[in-house]
Amino acid sequence: MTATARGITRRAALAAAALPLAGALPARRARGQSPAIRIGVLTDLSGPYSDNTGEGSAVAARLAIEDFMRERTGIRAEVLVTDFQNRPEVGLNAARTWYDREGVDMILDVPNSAIAFAVAALSKEKNKVAIFTGAASSDLTGRACGPNHLHWVYDTWSQSHATATALVAEGGDTWYFITADYAFGHALERDTANFVRAGGGRVLGAARHPFPGTTDFSSFLVQARASGAKVLGLANGGVDTANCVKQAAEFGLVRGGMRIAAPLILLPEIHSLGLNTAQGLVASDTFYWDQDEGSRAFARRFQPLYRGIMPTHIHAGGYSATLHYLRAVASMGVAEAKADGAAVIRRMKEMPTDDPLFGRGVVRPDGRKIHPAYLYQVKAPSESRGPWDYYRRLRTIPAEQAFRPMAEGGCPMVQT
Repeated sequence: MTATARGITRRAALAAAALPLAGALPARRARGQSPAIRIGVLTDLSGPYSDNTGEGSAVAARLAIEDFMRERTGIRAEVLVTDFQNRPEVGLNAARTWYDREGVDMILDVPNSAIAFAVAALSKEKNKVAIFTGAASSDLTGRACGPNHLHWVYDTWSQSHATATALVAEGGDTWYFITADYAFGHALERDTANFVRAGGGRVLGAARHPFPGTTDFSSFLVQARASGAKVLGLANGGVDTANCVKQAAEFGLVRGGMRIAAPLILLPEIHSLGLNTAQGLVASDTFYWDQDEGSRAFARRFQPLYRGIMPTHIHAGGYSATLHYLRAVASMGVAEAKADGAAVIRRMKEMPTDDPLFGRGVVRPDGRKIHPAYLYQVKAPSESRGPWDYYRRLRTIPAEQAFRPMAEGGCPMVQT
């Protein structure tokens, strides 16, 4: 690990420890006390996904620890945080250091699919646990499934399924993609294009932009407009998606009749764009802060701890996954859980999930956690009651339909 990465890890851990939230206990323990479970949040603290994940994922994990400790005393847990800088070598080195030298038992979040694949392999090698709440590629429970990791909240299949199917049915039968040029963008384009074709539509072309670092999408938008496609599909996320939507409006693509599909746009991007720009956008999601009393109660706790930002589905997933993980640890005993990550994963699959944000659910043998998903449309300014009131629900997709059927994923662990 480089000196820079070590410094980032130390600074992030200190910053996380300073957050005003109980649950992360000191690493030093009294004689006879069982060792603490250590959870490492490997995330984007300063890049394009930082609002959607970042320190918010650590806040969510600590809230889960706080609630778990009300259920079960005697088990201690603490959270470490580091910035992977969207560089696979930095992310992998940080994960290796955590596992080898700092006693981390579970890695959470990882909002970069290329890094997630590397962490999944490392977790298997070290017999630790990884729960991906930020990574999107559906291959994590397909060809790259494994005995030491789970995929929580969402993936490229679930996000593209509802959005593409709905738009093709409404007449949006020709698409052009602007795609982030790495594993996540490729998977999102592939999964969305498959649904477009399955609905009878056609893909007229695609442009791939460097990641990270692209801020000017004008050349890609010119190509999209020249294609004559009815729908611009954005196979990217975070700030990249927000910039594409904003610049597409400036270039007059929407006024010219092109619809924009952003399967992975999240609430902070809508907030930064404003409803005048984002209104009418169709997006799918598995969590919205205002969907029920459980989500609203979580948002009231979360928002003051994270720069006034409402929780995204990645934050909600961090809470849900951490709570279920700790319950599995409690059912096994800390010593066994720390010694055998694969055994913890098996126990998490055996136990039904249950939390106030996603309700009751299951973790499938391929590692996919399933729950309902929703299709939303961004409200017009006149419809919104105030800040963060941005979504109108169009449709609910039941859990058994919201994610790719296990038989179609190609996971070696479940093939017969």
